[in-house]
Amino acid sequence: MGNRTVLQPRKFSEAEWQIRCDLAACYRAFVKYGWTDLVYTHISARHPTRIDWYLINPYGLLFDEITASNLIVVDFEGQVISGDYPYNKAGHAIHSTVLKARSDVNWVLHSHTRAGMTVSCMRAGLLPLTQQAMFLHDRIAYHPWDLQTAGVEECQRLAADLGDKKAMILHNHGLLTCAETIGDAFTTLYILETACKVQVDAMRSGAELVMPDEEAIARTAEHGAELTGEREWEAVRRSLERTDPSYRD
Repeated sequence: MGNRTVLQPRKFSEAEWQIRCDLAACYRAFVKYGWTDLVYTHISARHPTRIDWYLINPYGLLFDEITASNLIVVDFEGQVISGDYPYNKAGHAIHSTVLKARSDVNWVLHSHTRAGMTVSCMRAGLLPLTQQAMFLHDRIAYHPWDLQTAGVEECQRLAADLGDKKAMILHNHGLLTCAETIGDAFTTLYILETACKVQVDAMRSGAELVMPDEEAIARTAEHGAELTGEREWEAVRRSLERTDPSYRD
């Protein structure tokens, strides 16, 4: 399996194929790390030649069924440019909103994990209990729940609440990260998810919590701001290549 070669389909440019492979790999990584929610949640990547187009998962497929070639391309108006599947309308609302509002963002990741949803229900939000949480200290946006995720006003509020941050907790809903590169967006979600898991476990224990002092939190946050996620994503891709490179089909 390690010697398996998948040729780039002629209908895709080299730039688009690379993004398709990274995006499909990210869906498979969600499976690997237990971040899936059946056919729900979504990950998107801006198209390399059109700033108003993006790639997203075919709605109805499990994440381990998603491959580089079956991803669909959608424009900001909701028209399917290429692909044989529909898209999740709530997903379109979220991803098109972030990509429209943030010219510095090419990747948007959204999850409904148990830990992420649990912390999203806590009024205090993410607490600086761990190194991972401190990495993101003062760099997390919050957005209140609204059922009408496809409404124009709701999308405008989401963009305003996100601002210039690359991590968001959607109250009573889940997590979202965004960045210029897949490595940055993925690693930010990994750090945020880990911080949420530990916070839930620590609070469930009932033990008195140790809160770091402000200086330690600030120093750790400075280090977190320097992380790019490049080497982390390369490691994830290597792991997928060893176990199941069919994401490149």
